[in-house]
Amino acid sequence: MSAEGLTVEVTRPAEDTVSRLVEDQVASRLAAKDATLWGPDAEPEASVRLGWVDLPRTSRPLLAEIEALQAQLRQEGLDHIVLSGMGGSSLAPEVITATANVPLTVLDSTDPSVIARAIRQDLDRTVLVVSSKSGSTVETDSHRRAYLKAFADAGIDGPSRIVVVTDPGSPFAELAEREGYRKVFLADPNVGGRYSALTAFGLVPAGLAGADVAELLDQAEAVLPTLAQDSADNPALALGAALGAGHQAGRDKVVLGEGTTSVTGFGAWAEQLIAESTGKLGRGLLPVDVGGTSATTPGWANPGPDVTPVAIGAPEQTVPGLVVTDGSLGALFQLWETAVAVAGRLIGINPFDQPNVEEAKKAARSLLDQPPTQESASSPAFVEGAVEVYGDDKVLAGASTVEQALAAIVEAVPDHGYLALLAYLDRDADAEAARLRPALAASVPFQVTFGFGPRYLHSTGQYHKGGHPNGAFVEITGAVTDDLEVPGRPYTFGQLIYAQAVGDLGILRDKGFPTLRFHLTDRSAGLTQLLDAAGKVRT
Repeated sequence: MSAEGLTVEVTRPAEDTVSRLVEDQVASRLAAKDATLWGPDAEPEASVRLGWVDLPRTSRPLLAEIEALQAQLRQEGLDHIVLSGMGGSSLAPEVITATANVPLTVLDSTDPSVIARAIRQDLDRTVLVVSSKSGSTVETDSHRRAYLKAFADAGIDGPSRIVVVTDPGSPFAELAEREGYRKVFLADPNVGGRYSALTAFGLVPAGLAGADVAELLDQAEAVLPTLAQDSADNPALALGAALGAGHQAGRDKVVLGEGTTSVTGFGAWAEQLIAESTGKLGRGLLPVDVGGTSATTPGWANPGPDVTPVAIGAPEQTVPGLVVTDGSLGALFQLWETAVAVAGRLIGINPFDQPNVEEAKKAARSLLDQPPTQESASSPAFVEGAVEVYGDDKVLAGASTVEQALAAIVEAVPDHGYLALLAYLDRDADAEAARLRPALAASVPFQVTFGFGPRYLHSTGQYHKGGHPNGAFVEITGAVTDDLEVPGRPYTFGQLIYAQAVGDLGILRDKGFPTLRFHLTDRSAGLTQLLDAAGKVRT
């Protein structure tokens, strides 16, 4: 199926499901913002969350504002754009700028080394864009405070270097006005974070960084008529049906692989859209971003019967049940948002709420009342080299080495389940951690996911706690050698990221999931140990 700038190919078409969607006029009702599509329980939330449907048109007035501010900043020599945002607020600008090949520094971590490194980079040319619907998100509030201190220490007028993206009437909008920040962009309040790619949350940081966001809106607008058609040729109905009918048939995982395409990094954005939209009430689709689509990509080449494999662009290796989506970035944003909303109707959930995201935030906040440290944690079950291992005896089952501990958590993965690797580390300096996913996935018969924390809390974190209860979880924390204060707060960034880590793991453990935590007393040496052990695990 194709539309202008957009194609969807489904090798296992859910024709009966598509026919039912056409008969129920789902596409045209969604285009008309019919909040009844997901049932009476979802209607109150859906009625104030459908602004994304026509964003390609309603976001047009932002373009002149973005262009004018960018011209001012460039004239002042301010060309280094840093974005502080979480979830959709960071992932959409990240894929937009990566696809456009323009630089954007994205802060969606609380690791002190990440924050310190960002602050050191071209501070004299820096503008900080802080994106938050309320302003109360702990990560973005902490970033803002750290940058204001850094600007002040350097003799720079901090408020003149801060651009805010928030909702109208939010506490953050009031704070920004009160403190005299450079510019406040107000986003459409009737759009949730994961659907906000074409609101000010996606367009402002990407546009200031140099991406052609007008073209992005053009691309999305071009496909609106096709996506609104009650027709078997509607690509959003085809994709939504493939995902929803797949879930009904036991395919509760969606493997995302990047093929030959002009778009870069789309899987990470789609991951948060799918996980937060569908993972609730013990149902949903677990997205697994595997990166590639080759015969040697673990998780892609051997997807398993519980998987719908989706390629973004032409895949290197075709696999059974394959779905291919391709097109311009703006078209893909609109396609996937529509299709996931359709899949939510088929799965029987409200795609616009996120009931479990707040759990991790509350757990971290409670711990920060008395900031924890690694030294105050319970004693490890054992220590091997640079790795301290934390876990209960039931999971460890007598393990005394890192390899045995990994083998034990692999053994604890439920039938038709998955293993999630969650690294509260530096995404750049500790990038080797991401190699753990393919190292383990190559030798186990289930899907393995990977996420850096706290980034994943605003993405797959919702699914972990609200989706199918068939996960096992490995968390990786690391020693902090150079901590950084959070100005005006009684804790440091090191204490904050540790509280986020142990808080989320505690929730997962309390829900009865198998969990382990590896703490690296030396990050480089510890990662080498973990990778070596992961390469030896067999099932």
